[in-house]
Amino acid sequence: MSTASVVAPASLMKTRTAKTPDPTVTDPALVRRAVKAAALGNAMEWFDFGVYSYIAVTLGKVFFPSGNPTAQLLSTFGAFAAAFLVRPLGGMVFGPLGDRVGRQKVLAVTMIMMAAGTFAIGLIPSYATIGVGAPVLLLAARLVQGFSTGGEYAGASTFIAEYAPDKRRGFLGSWLEFGTLAGYIGGAGLVTIMTALLSADDLTSWGWRIPFLVAGPMGIIGLYLRLRLEETPAFAAEAEKAENNRPKTPLREMVTGQWRALLLCVGLVLIFNVTDYMLLSYMPSYLTGQLHYDETHGLLVVLGVMAVMMIAQPFVGALTDRVGRRPVIATGCAGFLLLSVPALLLIRQGSLLAVALGMGALGMLLVCFTASMPSALPALFPTKVRYGSLSIGFNVSVSLFGGTTPLVVTALIGATGNMMMPAYYMMAAAVIGGFAVWRMAESAGRPLPGSAPSVAGRHAE
Repeated sequence: MSTASVVAPASLMKTRTAKTPDPTVTDPALVRRAVKAAALGNAMEWFDFGVYSYIAVTLGKVFFPSGNPTAQLLSTFGAFAAAFLVRPLGGMVFGPLGDRVGRQKVLAVTMIMMAAGTFAIGLIPSYATIGVGAPVLLLAARLVQGFSTGGEYAGASTFIAEYAPDKRRGFLGSWLEFGTLAGYIGGAGLVTIMTALLSADDLTSWGWRIPFLVAGPMGIIGLYLRLRLEETPAFAAEAEKAENNRPKTPLREMVTGQWRALLLCVGLVLIFNVTDYMLLSYMPSYLTGQLHYDETHGLLVVLGVMAVMMIAQPFVGALTDRVGRRPVIATGCAGFLLLSVPALLLIRQGSLLAVALGMGALGMLLVCFTASMPSALPALFPTKVRYGSLSIGFNVSVSLFGGTTPLVVTALIGATGNMMMPAYYMMAAAVIGGFAVWRMAESAGRPLPGSAPSVAGRHAE
């Protein structure tokens, strides 16, 4: 059943006024396919993130054999960070394109590029084989990944939000970040297993390639799922209003015409991504490098926290449909403001129980954002500019604040000698996020701006 042309139930038609558009009645099976296809792309992005982070030392030996372990690791993470530099460029290309030609087509392209970039890393010859060409090719593959990622999250969250019934958008959107956590755990877990099973020589000579080559089949599956989808009802309705079925909005209008919503987006993404990268990316290094905690235990604690977060995701997402996005996001901001210091003090205490409790507290607060943002962020923008404006705001904020979090916090600790800097940094982000929540409008249970009301079809779960 096509979601773009279903007739509204009679009960809804009776109450419809001349100014109210016909509600869109969603097809539950189509909605589930849309959620799966969108979440798989996010899972693939973070699968790569987990693989690259956990195998960084080995990659340093393969691509940057300087003989200095620190220089090798810095060079490897330099290539990793380069992807963040091109994310805003990807957002400025794919976002407006998604508003013009359709969400489904662009998401299929970003899936192909992400899979190709990750798969290509697994095929690159080592430095010992082709010399300086090896790190150059690694950097090129990372740039392809970063460019495609610039259009992925905003497109995936927009896709799910525009398919979901108004009263279930929070629950369905929460599965996008479920994919994020599943991808990271899958990538990190695969590297951990390989490290345990293979010798150091085998891992360096050929074993490191396997996790990257896995991206090929994953990409084919994801592409198949995305190509089977129809365009979202909201975009289809918008296209019908425009000449040649192609809405055209200048890039400048996506920025200047949406400046207030963009600022709110940047503030919300800031608290979301600072805490996300702090917990999932920086904390393993903080535990081992700063607190001299056992590396294996530290990694297992982080993976355990992410597993608990996965379980909580859909429940908190459903909660946002009942009580609203704002209360849940505000709870997360207040929690990080009040509990960051106690949680970090627990982590610094050093025992396995204390570290698990501290990390677990931060993880459950982070769920307030991971379960809310996929439905809250698309609701900031009207349909005709939703993909483009969200791509720009999201990627600018991630590149400036989220992706730089490990580097900035490490520099602050080095400059001040204060080991509590991670807590203070999260508290500062919570203040900015709290202000953004205060200024945003509630979107739970309401139609997306510029879109018709959306209700669940029969047999919806």
